[in-house]
Amino acid sequence: MTRRLPSTTALVALEAAARHLSFAKAAQELSLSEGAISRQIAKLEAALGVRLFLRIGNRVELSAAGARYAAHMRTALADIERHTRQLVAQARGTTALEIGVIPTLAGRWLIPMLARFQARHPDIEVNLRERTQPFALEDSGLHAAINYDHPVWHGLRVQPLFETQLVAVCHPRLAGNPPASLPLLHKLESPHSWARYATLTGLPLGAQAVGPTYDRYSLLIEAAKAGFGMALVPEHYIEEDLAAGRLQAPWPVLPELRERYVLVTRPTTEIDSALASFERWLLEEARMG
Repeated sequence: MTRRLPSTTALVALEAAARHLSFAKAAQELSLSEGAISRQIAKLEAALGVRLFLRIGNRVELSAAGARYAAHMRTALADIERHTRQLVAQARGTTALEIGVIPTLAGRWLIPMLARFQARHPDIEVNLRERTQPFALEDSGLHAAINYDHPVWHGLRVQPLFETQLVAVCHPRLAGNPPASLPLLHKLESPHSWARYATLTGLPLGAQAVGPTYDRYSLLIEAAKAGFGMALVPEHYIEEDLAAGRLQAPWPVLPELRERYVLVTRPTTEIDSALASFERWLLEEARMG
C-alpha cells in the first residue's frame, strides 16, 4: 500500500514557519532562502488542498486548519527525531533521554552537575531541549520536563526538586541608590512581580510598568550585572554572583515570593529504566542542594 505523505522537508519548513509566523525567520533557522520556504509551503498547500497560511501584506498568519496541522506535525517531527536519536544511541550501546528544561535552569543548575550523572551512567545520553514555559508533555516527544510547578501538569507525575526565593538585586555601584530612582528590569512572563514586591515590602519603587523586558532570567541577570537597573530573580541562579560581588541584594527578601521547580514525567506504571536512573539521580542532587 502506497502512503500518501508530504515530504519531511516540507513539514520541517511548515513547523518552523508556523512557530515563527515568519517565512524569513524560518529560512534563517533552516539555512534556506525565504523563497525556498515559500515554495515548500505552496507545494504542501497544493498537495493537501488546504490553505495553511494567510498572506496579509508582508506578514503571514496561520489559518485555523494550518494551526491544527502544524501542531500535529510538530509532535510527529519530535517523535521522529526522538526515535532516531534513540536508535542511533542504541547502536552505540547507549540509551538516549530527551529532557525539556528551562534554559537558565539548565545552564546554572543542571548542566554543571550532569558530569556526575554521566560518570555514574555512561550508557545513558541526556539530550536537553529548551522549554521556557510549562507545556503539553504528552504531545512533546520528550521523556520528562524540569520546569516550574504549574496547573498544566495536572494528571502527570510531578515530583518537587527545590524552591527558591526571588531576590531583588542590582550592580554593586547602584546598591546605595534609593530604589525609587532605579530602573526596573522585567521578565516577560511575570509582568506583575514588581507590583507584588512593592506591596509586600512597602518599598517605594519607580514606575512599575516601565523598563526593559527580557524573555529569560539569564538575560535579566546579565542586565543587572551590567548596571541597567534592579532585577527580581531566583536566588538559586545568582548565588555565585552574590558571593563574588558581581551583584548585591540590599533590599528585603520575602518568603512569600518563591518559585517551585519540579520534575514532570508521564503517569505510567512502568518507567523506562534509563529515565528511572535519571529521576533517582536528579532527586538526590536536589536533596543535597
